[in-house]
Amino acid sequence: MTTSPPYHYLGKGRKSVDGIEKVTGRARYAGDVNLPGMLHGKPALSPYAHARITQIDTAAARAIPGVVAVLTATDLPTRGRQPSSRQTTTLADGVVRYRGEPVALVLATRLAAAEDGVAALQIDYEPLPGPVTPEAALDPKAPVIWPQGAPKGDTDLTAAHAAVSRGDDHTDHKASNIHERKQFSRGDAMYALAAAEVVVTGTYRTSIVHQGYLEPHAVVADVDPVRKQLTIYTSTQGQFGVRDEVARLLGLRPGQVTVVPMTVGGGFGAKYGILDPLAAAAALAVGRPVRIVLDRSEDFLTTTPSPASTITLQLGATRDGTLTSLVAEIVNDNGVYPFTLGGIMSTLLGGYYRCPNVQIDVIEVLTHKPQAGAYRAPGAPQITFAIESAMDELARKLDLDPLELRMRNAATTGDPMGNNDPWPSMGLTKVLAAAANHPLWRERTPGSGIGLAIGGWPCGMSPAAAVCRVDTDGTVRVHVGAVDISGVNSSFVLVAAEILGVPPEQVEIVAGDTRSGPFAGPSGGSQITYSVAGAVAAAAREVRRQILELAADMLEARIDDLELRDGLVHIRGVPGRTLSIGEVARRAEEHAGGPGPIVGEGRTAPIENAPGFVAHIVQVEVDRETGRVKPLRYVAIQDVGFPLNPLMVEGQIHGGAAQGVGWGLYEALRYDERGELLTASFMDYTLPRAADLPTFEAVLVQNPAPNGPFGARGVGEPPITAGAAALANAIRDATGARIYELPMRDEVVWRAINNV
Repeated sequence: MTTSPPYHYLGKGRKSVDGIEKVTGRARYAGDVNLPGMLHGKPALSPYAHARITQIDTAAARAIPGVVAVLTATDLPTRGRQPSSRQTTTLADGVVRYRGEPVALVLATRLAAAEDGVAALQIDYEPLPGPVTPEAALDPKAPVIWPQGAPKGDTDLTAAHAAVSRGDDHTDHKASNIHERKQFSRGDAMYALAAAEVVVTGTYRTSIVHQGYLEPHAVVADVDPVRKQLTIYTSTQGQFGVRDEVARLLGLRPGQVTVVPMTVGGGFGAKYGILDPLAAAAALAVGRPVRIVLDRSEDFLTTTPSPASTITLQLGATRDGTLTSLVAEIVNDNGVYPFTLGGIMSTLLGGYYRCPNVQIDVIEVLTHKPQAGAYRAPGAPQITFAIESAMDELARKLDLDPLELRMRNAATTGDPMGNNDPWPSMGLTKVLAAAANHPLWRERTPGSGIGLAIGGWPCGMSPAAAVCRVDTDGTVRVHVGAVDISGVNSSFVLVAAEILGVPPEQVEIVAGDTRSGPFAGPSGGSQITYSVAGAVAAAAREVRRQILELAADMLEARIDDLELRDGLVHIRGVPGRTLSIGEVARRAEEHAGGPGPIVGEGRTAPIENAPGFVAHIVQVEVDRETGRVKPLRYVAIQDVGFPLNPLMVEGQIHGGAAQGVGWGLYEALRYDERGELLTASFMDYTLPRAADLPTFEAVLVQNPAPNGPFGARGVGEPPITAGAAALANAIRDATGARIYELPMRDEVVWRAINNV
C-alpha cells in the first residue's frame, strides 16, 4: 500500500515509551496520589431516576469515627448554580433527575469510614414521575424534565471531536423533552425516493454502551487556602478544558487552578472532568485535599455512556445501483442533560456515499437517565450500523457485489458530507480497493459468513505548541501539554529523532501540566497526532537550525556541509570531524556573550482536517440452534495517511476493532421502566473476553494527508466505526437473517433466524 519515504526512524515500529512503567506497576494513576491530610470522598448516589429530596439527616454519618464532614449542595461554593451537563454537576440541590446522581459527599480519613458514612446517611425522597425512555419522553402527555427550559451548556461536542459544521435548527424552543431538532438536507429527497427504481427501508436500534475503561474515574484536589490555589490530579483526556471549567464553576481565574494529568487507564471519550468540580468544591469547602475514586458500580451509574439511538433509514437507487435518495430520522436518548451528537451523525450518514438527494432529521431527546457522552468516534458506530446494513441489503436486492456497489457510490475528496460541506482529502475508495484485493474477500463463497462494511471519521484538529531543548549530555527533551491516552508520545519521540538525527532512546517526552506544559487540545477526536506532532516537528526543526548554526562556527565549516546523524554533527566528506549535540549544547551554555541554551519552540494551527476511513471484513460462524455468533477472522483496512509509528497504529486498530466486536455482539447498559440500572457491574455488563475475539489483521493504507505532519492522519477513532456493521453483514451472509438491533446477542440472532 504505497511505499514509505526513506526515513531512519519514522514509519518503523517502535515500542511504547511508557510500556515498562505500566507493565511493572510503576506508572502513577490518580488513585495512587496520597497527600498529607488528605480525605477520602465517597458520594451518596440517588436510588431514584426522579425524586424530590425532602430531608438529609447527616448526624449518624458524622458520628462514625474517621468521618470529618458530610457535604450537601448548600455546603459547597457551587451552591445555587444550575448544572448544564454532567461535567458541571457537583451535588443535587432539592431534586434528583437520574439514578446515580450525587446527592451528598462523605469525607473521612479512611475510605472504609467514608463508605460507612454513606451507608449511615438518612436521605428521604419523594419519588416523582418522569420519562426514562425516548418513547415515553416524546409522548405529548409526558412530564417535561426541564419545565423552565433545558439548561444550556458551553461545550459543543461536535466541535470538540470533529471539525464539522452544524445543520439547520428546527427546534421548537418551548419547554419540552426535545432539546434539539435539526435537519440536514440537499436536493429533494422525498421526491427522489418516490421516483427511485429500488428502495430499501429499515429501522435500526442501538443500545446505551459504556466505554469499558479499566480505571474508574478518579481525582485528587489539593487546596492552598491562603492563596486560593487549587491543584487537581486527575485521570483526564483534556487538562486545559478541565482547568477552565473548574475555574468557571468555582469563580476562580484559570491561573488559580493547576490540572496535573495522571496516567490514564482508559478513557475512550469519557474522561473530560466528571468528578473534578465536586472534588475541587469539596476541597475548598473543608480546606483539605480530597480524593474521590469511584468503584465500578458507581462508575456505571454516574458517568456518561454512549447514547442509544433509533435510526429509520430509506435508501433509493436506480437499477444499476446508483444512489438517488437517502431519507433518515435519528432519535438519540441523551439522558437528563442536553448532549448533541446529531450533527456528526448526520455528517457521516449523509456523507459516506455520493447521493444527490438527502434529508436527515435529528431529534435529541431528554430522559431521566445519566447524560450521554462521547465514546470513541461518538455517533459513528450507530449510523454506520444503519447505512452499511442498508447498503448490504441494497446490493442483495440488485444482485450486485456489495463491494462493487460501495465503490460505485463511494464519496471522494470534494464530495459533500451530510452537512453539505465538502470532504477534505480522504481515502474511502483506496481502502475499498485494498479490501477488493484481500484474499478473505476475493476468495469468499456464498454463505461463507463473510461481511464487509466501511466506516469513517472526520477527525478533529486544534492549535498546539511544543518546546524542544538539548541538554549537555545530548538528551533531547520535548515538552508537550497533550495527554497520551493512545501511545502518541511514542510517535513524538520518532518525529524529534528523525529531524535531529539522534537515536530515539536519546529523546524524552516531558508531558507538562496546565502550568508548565505548552497548550494542546484534548486527546479526543483523533486530533493529537495530527495537531501536536506538527508542533513537535516545528520545535525540533528550530533546534536543528540552532545546532547546525553553532556547530558550523565551532567546526569552521559551512552549514550546507554539515549533517546530523547518530547524535553527532558531521562534516560531509571529512571523516572524524564531528561534534556531539551535547557538546554543542555545553559550549553554547558556557560561552559568555554566546547564544545561550539550545531551545526551540514550535506552534501549529491546522486549517483543514484529515478524515480517516476504514473497510472491515469479518468472517463468522453462527450456531443456528442457539444463535451464538463466533467471529473467526477480522481484517481491518485503514487509511492512516503515513504511520509515524506503525506498531502504535496497529495497536489502535486492533483495540478499536475489538471494541467494535463488543458493540456488535455483547455490550448494553439496560435500565428498567423506573430508570434503575440493571447492569451495574462487569458481572452483568458483558465485555468480549480474549476467547471471544477473532484473529485481527491490520492493513495500513498510506494515503498521505496534505496538511498532516509527514502525511499522518488521526487513527484512533476510525477502527471502531465499522465493526458492528461488518458483523451484521457477516451474520446475514451466513444465515440469511438481517439483524436490526445492537447488540446481536444469541437470542436476538436466534429470533431473526427463526423469524420469531
